[in-house]
Amino acid sequence: MNDTSAAPTSTTCVIAGGGPAGMVLGLLLARAGIAVTVMEKHADFLRDFRGDTVHQSTRRLISDLGLSEQLEPFFRPLDLDRRPAGRAARWMNRRPQPPSIGVVPQWDFLEMLARAAADEPSFRLLRRTEVVGPIREQGRVTGVRYRGPDGVIREISAALTVACDGRWSPLRSALDLRPRSFDVPMDVWWFRLPRYPDDPAELSGVSHVGHRCAIVDRGDYYQIGYLIPKGHDAELRARGIEALRRDIAALVPGLADRVAELGSLDDVKLLDVQLNRLRRWYRDGILFIGDAAHAMSPAGGIGVNLAIGDAVAAARIIAAPLHEGTLSSRHLARVQLRRTLPTVLTQSVQRLMHRRLRELLATPEPAERRPSRLMSWIGRSAPLRAVAGFVITGGPFSERTPDFARRSPP
Repeated sequence: MNDTSAAPTSTTCVIAGGGPAGMVLGLLLARAGIAVTVMEKHADFLRDFRGDTVHQSTRRLISDLGLSEQLEPFFRPLDLDRRPAGRAARWMNRRPQPPSIGVVPQWDFLEMLARAAADEPSFRLLRRTEVVGPIREQGRVTGVRYRGPDGVIREISAALTVACDGRWSPLRSALDLRPRSFDVPMDVWWFRLPRYPDDPAELSGVSHVGHRCAIVDRGDYYQIGYLIPKGHDAELRARGIEALRRDIAALVPGLADRVAELGSLDDVKLLDVQLNRLRRWYRDGILFIGDAAHAMSPAGGIGVNLAIGDAVAAARIIAAPLHEGTLSSRHLARVQLRRTLPTVLTQSVQRLMHRRLRELLATPEPAERRPSRLMSWIGRSAPLRAVAGFVITGGPFSERTPDFARRSPP
């Protein structure tokens, strides 16, 4: 059921947040016959500047779910060999081409999952419904309070609450859970520039220019991600829009003829980059996964795939005890145990990448720079290139799709 009216007062599992982790987990649990309610605070999934990189592990899951045909129209392969990269990144082009990496607009990905989940009688998606806090009884979380489309605060009880409500998780804050944070060197400015039919091939797909600028092809426009030093948003905005236009034209000469289309800095959105993780992903009656458990840097484009891996692991571990009414904190601990290694490994790789980004961001001029010793060492070693590619493309993060959720394509 996909409904915003007649909200239930109880369910077996309530999921806060309709992002990749929440929608995948909701679909998987519904296919296990579990009553699940997903609460998404927006009316739709149409929001700019969300993670779109889809790795082999996620494509395999979509295939297992019988949804490949629905995904393919939105999938754009990521051609690493076509990136206008500086020398600092060219070692990546010498490793074996990672299989099945591409970008899918996240709103299309989430709507596809919502349509598939709506076919399950035990599934309910409540849009324009914002979770505002947990219900606690004798130290246990027994559901959530939420604000519906009419603005009224209501309650829903649940055997399990799953927080998929992002890096600024209100449920996490309400329970006074504070993640361990790691230093990051950058934030990201996101904005749009027009795409022309006769644009050169090197502007297609996803590109990285000296690790300073990412270009995502959205069909009729480019989504630009421009890296800035951490905490310098106000200072750089004070330079004015012309300074940004000059920077982008210097970084990507192919875009110089359209930077004037960037009207003002009001069109530039800030992504406050965070890298952190909870020490404990659960309390009695509640589980945190995805960004609510571990905020990831955009480096490597792994965040969405890692969150989806969390959801698959959680569904496989908790579905049976949820169905039988025997779920305990021991099962929730197993989810964290299963997903801790890929999370720590990914964040460790991202922290290494951040070291080089810090050097690049310290140089205002967009000149090519020599790769670091670490990158050069990796670039000369085929085994190390293979390991790096394996980590970034999701190899150690793959999760087996539960048998109860598998479907053959029609």
